Amino acid sequence: MKGEKKIGVDLGLSDGEKKTLRQIAKAVIESKTKGKPVPEFKIDSPVLKENRGAFVSLHKKGQLRGCIGYIEGRGPLHKTIEEMAEAAAFRDPRFSPLAEKELPELEIEISVLTPLRKITDIQEIEVGKHGIYVKKGWYSGLLLPQVATEYGWDRKAFLEHTCQKAGLPSNAWKEKDTEICIFSADIF
Repeated sequence: MKGEKKIGVDLGLSDGEKKTLRQIAKAVIESKTKGKPVPEFKIDSPVLKENRGAFVSLHKKGQLRGCIGYIEGRGPLHKTIEEMAEAAAFRDPRFSPLAEKELPELEIEISVLTPLRKITDIQEIEVGKHGIYVKKGWYSGLLLPQVATEYGWDRKAFLEHTCQKAGLPSNAWKEKDTEICIFSADIF
């Protein structure tokens, strides 16, 4: 891990705050898979009460097992993590709901997002730092910063895959009425 370039950005979350968010996500997923009520979380940190967008990604044996989030804040960060952990585990339409037997193999990754910023020049996109949100008409799609790095994509491939995720042709990013926004994330 040492010497490896960090993906995303540092948003000033302390190690303790990151640990708390991970514990919340884990507790929610474990409680729900075991049919138990979700515990109440006592949050003192003002940072964890900030209105932030965030995603929870679940992996099992290195493969995606669920990923859901809010692009923009819809309430306190700790509540968003609670909601998105449950959604990623049980409501990602690409996967069946998580089973209790999968818990030991589950890895939880949290991405706390910066606000979206509309761009007009794709040269502003930095692979490894930015995620992309593409919108055209009713279609929209988002890929987190770590996705391009995991697949070894360059800027053009990243744009094409984001368009495909939106249900658009891969070259839709070149069209004038396609809106391209970038953001970054603190990923842990």
